[in-house]
Amino acid sequence: MPRILVVEDDKAMAVALSDGFQYEGHSVSLARDGEEGLALASESRFDLVVLDVMLPKVSGFDVCKQLRGAGNGVPIIMLTARGQEIDKVLGLKIGADDYVTKPFSFMELTARVEAVLRRSSNRIEPGDTYRFGDVTLDFKKSVAIKGESAIELSPREFRIMKYFIEHRGEVLTRDQLLNQVWGYDSFPLTRTVDTHIAKLRQKIEDTPADPHYLVTVHRGGYKFVG
Repeated sequence: MPRILVVEDDKAMAVALSDGFQYEGHSVSLARDGEEGLALASESRFDLVVLDVMLPKVSGFDVCKQLRGAGNGVPIIMLTARGQEIDKVLGLKIGADDYVTKPFSFMELTARVEAVLRRSSNRIEPGDTYRFGDVTLDFKKSVAIKGESAIELSPREFRIMKYFIEHRGEVLTRDQLLNQVWGYDSFPLTRTVDTHIAKLRQKIEDTPADPHYLVTVHRGGYKFVG
């Protein structure tokens, strides 16, 4: 049973979301302000956080930012009544997985919750090992092997591969990769992504010029197939 944390200061909204998610078969915990939500999300394991932006004590943006800064990768869907494009961009840049503008239908929110939970089921825990082709990546030990030989990947390359594997089969834009791997407070250029992908292909592909795993999607970005 997926565990959902709802951080919402509007009592009627919080109760409606709690009842709705429980009806859908989820276990629900409630927090009425950002400070309580941050504490619960930090101390307990949840499968998803539904996080209002406008909260007392600590804003939803700051809750998200602090969780991501502490290495907490719990999926987060942000709720806001603002509807401004800049708020959506900021929420995604600081690590939110999705964004829903009030008013919304519970059916829409449920669909987004299910989509985020499906994606998160592909996420790799820090101690996991992932294999594709003749490549083995040990994310706990930061060890990479191709065939019978060790290959040297930088910490950044491990993070890139981890993000690709968590989103395998999805087309990831350069901006997505920059925001999620380099971070919202870093300002590298999009060609930085291309450079790192080219280096990774040299290490993991049998034929780097004709890649099988890290595939370029024209006018889209990159996709991991493995």
